Amino acid sequence: MKHSVCVLGGGSFGTVLANIMAKNGHQVSQWMRNEQQVEEINLTGLNSRYLPDSPLHRELLATSNLEQAIRESDTVFVSIPSKSFEQVVQNIEPLLTADKILISTTKGFNPQHFELMSDILKRNSVTQKIGVLSGPNLAKEIAAGHMTGSVVASHDEAVRKYAIELLKSPTFRVYESADTKGVELAGALKNIYAIVCGLAKALNVGENTMSMIMTRSLAEMSRFAVHFGANPMTFLGLAGMGDLIATCTSPLSRNYRVGYGIGSGKSLEEIIDSIGEVAEGVNTLRMVVAEANNHQLYMPLADGLSKLLFEGAKLESLIGSMMTGEQKWDVEFATNDEVKNV
Repeated sequence: MKHSVCVLGGGSFGTVLANIMAKNGHQVSQWMRNEQQVEEINLTGLNSRYLPDSPLHRELLATSNLEQAIRESDTVFVSIPSKSFEQVVQNIEPLLTADKILISTTKGFNPQHFELMSDILKRNSVTQKIGVLSGPNLAKEIAAGHMTGSVVASHDEAVRKYAIELLKSPTFRVYESADTKGVELAGALKNIYAIVCGLAKALNVGENTMSMIMTRSLAEMSRFAVHFGANPMTFLGLAGMGDLIATCTSPLSRNYRVGYGIGSGKSLEEIIDSIGEVAEGVNTLRMVVAEANNHQLYMPLADGLSKLLFEGAKLESLIGSMMTGEQKWDVEFATNDEVKNV
């Protein structure tokens, strides 16, 4: 069955999703503000700014007409950076109808206050058919046809099934989850630890060290998320462990590259300018550390990175926070009743 879909955002991940759905035979429009980018995609079949080596399906239509794109679509994927997400959602609210499905693909928080992207979507008064898509989804690998798994999460089973139908392909498999909060928090939080791992790699640490950092990162992520209502088991899946591994080991990850640049002696400003795309982990770090402090959550890696990036602390303080901290249990959320949470 052919469906009508709109993808909001002209970045790399929004483009690969739009391309998958166009290949699947759906009517797909991709909205973006940049008129030159719209013209390039429609005339040449390329998004050279983000995916220069990946020809797009001929039926994928780029547009700068937001009203038309929304009105003609039954599903809207919101692939907008977190800093602009709220504004775009406010702009489309008058165009929504009760039957439209909204799916966020943005991994981050509202930079104005502690709020997830799905919370912004839920504030609209028209439709509550809302989901989130997250996982180890490096866009350039998806565009190149590498096998990839992702997770769609929603409290509405119909939304999950619908998203799977739109996106399933021989190289892109979508699993489902009812833990929207856990899946979304996993996608946002791992960006912090990708920065930590990029930094560690620049310092040529050993594989034992990298393994320890990633494992303790997962512990911090789940500790934070469970406090806010997530299921800890979600973090053993693609949205948690899967995404963490991908972004903590790949130079394709913007957040990893931020950390690698810091570890190589560059300033944060230099790195952000050179990347040319938003590294969500920098904003997420500020938000998460503030919330962890407010709720007295033990987050030594995130806290150490925050002091390093924003308070001029020495690198040794980040390393020391991991090696000399108070945490003593390896696995916090164990099923054995004799093991108590710390």
